[in-house]
Amino acid sequence: MARKLRRVKLILPALTEATSVYWRPIKYSLFPPLGLATLAAYLDPELDISLQDEHVEKLCLEDEPELVVIQVYITNAYRAYEIADHYRVRGAYVALGGLHVTSLPEEAASHADSIFIGPGEHTFPEFLKDFAAGQPKPRYDSSLRTLEGVPPIRRDLIKRHSYLVPNSIVVSRGCPHHCNFCYKDGFFTGGRSFYTQRVDDALAEINRLPGRHLYFLDDHLFGNQRFARELFRGMRGMNRVFQGAATVDSILRDDLIEDAAAAGLRSLFVGFETLSNTGLEGACKRQNLGRNYSEVVRRLDSLGIMINGSFVFGLDGDGRDVFRRTVDWAIDVGITTATFHILTPYPGTSLFTDMHARDRIATQNWDLYDTRHVVFHPSCMSPDELKRGYDWAYEEFYRWRSIFKASSAHESVKHSLKHFFYSAGWKKFERAWDFVIRLKQLSQMRPILEAVLSPVNESGSQVNGSAMNVGTNPDRESASITRLPVGEFSPTAEDCQT
Repeated sequence: MARKLRRVKLILPALTEATSVYWRPIKYSLFPPLGLATLAAYLDPELDISLQDEHVEKLCLEDEPELVVIQVYITNAYRAYEIADHYRVRGAYVALGGLHVTSLPEEAASHADSIFIGPGEHTFPEFLKDFAAGQPKPRYDSSLRTLEGVPPIRRDLIKRHSYLVPNSIVVSRGCPHHCNFCYKDGFFTGGRSFYTQRVDDALAEINRLPGRHLYFLDDHLFGNQRFARELFRGMRGMNRVFQGAATVDSILRDDLIEDAAAAGLRSLFVGFETLSNTGLEGACKRQNLGRNYSEVVRRLDSLGIMINGSFVFGLDGDGRDVFRRTVDWAIDVGITTATFHILTPYPGTSLFTDMHARDRIATQNWDLYDTRHVVFHPSCMSPDELKRGYDWAYEEFYRWRSIFKASSAHESVKHSLKHFFYSAGWKKFERAWDFVIRLKQLSQMRPILEAVLSPVNESGSQVNGSAMNVGTNPDRESASITRLPVGEFSPTAEDCQT
């Protein structure tokens, strides 16, 4: 029997951190839910469509949509299931998708009428046809992997005033690498695990965005060298400032980083993960092996590009000295912001499979799988030691004296000042951010962000043959919650520890 569809609701439930001591309103007010806004583009524009992000607004649960689509992460899974059950009782048809649904489809299926496995660019339109015909299937598995013909994101559904960085964008899917703690391989099973948009389509999407600032939420913006080079060359002259993520090897490989800087790159998330070669080998992080981390920092610093470094604690072989060694190095070389994580074996990853087989999984309470809790048995320290070391690392890195010391590591005075103000502003003025958010004035902070992301040099300076630009990077630890790639039900994997 065909179904009449009038009202559709797309929901990003809040992660468990929203009710914990780790809750930071500014961290969860950075990026809008792009994945849901992209799925909305496949809906009839005449429908009554609502997109709600529980991190920035209170959910209205007393409405009566015919279709409810919910994005499920591991640490919002229980909340997502609660909302799904609520709407099913009220007679709505409920669809669930995302990383957690792909990882544990049987668990999710008990709370949904339909579930989606993998990216949703092609399964969601198929579902809508089946739904209209009254024959929706209980499960949709993604196998066709292309970004050809993906419609423009429904950015009109995004409440821009609620986000510091509403101009987030994703121009690729997945990552070419295969780290064992990463969701990516499981999420993209059955098809390509890394692919990009056409350059012209990516540039057209950029042209749609107002203002100057962009944030590329791709796992690896430099993952396809030809695509990235053409993209950056197409962006030259757009007067944009942007931020993104890349791997250690891609920064050292050739002059692509110079092309990015010339196009407006101002900051970069870099997955260093560990200073230990043994740890890198154990995590299958081969792209970092044999790479000179200090040279990565030097090269980015020479271009005026600030760094948010990602580090993981608890890898096999990590002892109690790993926290001090990591923090000291990050401060000494001048990392602007650091994102620390406790190794977390997410279900669906090879790391989880291996640890489960060896009885090393301590709990399967998904609320604790937030990279802040120890959910496995470490090899070289106790769980309490790992947790205390993780907490100490954040506290030590963001002490005032540490911020001063790291700022002084840069050759340029202007770069040092930008480092200082950005790092301090991100971690030392929580109450001020909360006040701005409560007043619903977060959009007024964007010009300040753009000012911070201005070039170190005035126009015309050259580094390695390219125009020299500078920037800083919002802490990408928020990415696991808010970074939703175009056309997918879930965030990109990045290093899957962010």
